[in-house]
Amino acid sequence: MKPVFILSFLLLLIAGRPAAQSSKTVREYFQLQVFHYTSPEQEQQLDRYLQNALLPALHRLKYQRIGVFKALANDTATDKKIYVIIPFRELQRWPQLSDQLQKDRTYLQAAADEQNSPNKAGIYNRIETILLKSFSKAPLLEVPRLEGDKAQRVYELRSYESSSGKRFRNKVAMFNDGDEIGIFKQLGFNAVFYGEVLAGSRMPNLMYMTTHASMEARNQNWKNFGSDPAWKKLNAMEAYKDNVSRIDISFLKATSYSDL
Repeated sequence: MKPVFILSFLLLLIAGRPAAQSSKTVREYFQLQVFHYTSPEQEQQLDRYLQNALLPALHRLKYQRIGVFKALANDTATDKKIYVIIPFRELQRWPQLSDQLQKDRTYLQAAADEQNSPNKAGIYNRIETILLKSFSKAPLLEVPRLEGDKAQRVYELRSYESSSGKRFRNKVAMFNDGDEIGIFKQLGFNAVFYGEVLAGSRMPNLMYMTTHASMEARNQNWKNFGSDPAWKKLNAMEAYKDNVSRIDISFLKATSYSDL
């Protein structure tokens, strides 16, 4: 075989490798913001800000799959909440977003109520921000594949805290290597995201969101999960014992202008 032919053949092999590597899915990052408010007037202003200012600006910046949710218990809660989740393909885009919004004149005009609100009685009381990185076995934020009335859906946001970094990593491994994610998928939980919390008020912890056609469907899904043979086997494994110290559950509903 001639040297020139061999060299050409090797170059073709090398040239083919990047294409195969580039097909690998990149893990996304998520910003979960929780807007805390008190009054019905604040809720109306927040809805106008999110629907008419923030989401249109994010769409202009090519952000998609943005979720906006309200707690099912907002009507009776003292501290009312609206949740906004934004996926980022690259981490460096996260700190750039604020500057990009402040350079968008259309956004600033539509966000006048938020930008110019009174110091002590704004359209929200405070914003809580949580930064997450997706799990390796669920790298992308997913739009729920559910039919039926979107207004009847229940979005369940769960936060699992651990008492140490080691136990936290063990619980993440239970979802990935133990395939807890696969069990949820097989049972029709319609997960929106699974994420490791990189920065937030409660750490170490992970968060994930599942979607159900109704509260009745949600309850049946969890009943099926509890009796599933694969889950029983995974839950009984000594390798994954005692890796969660606290669980918080929030039941949410999507707003009419949410992408999810």
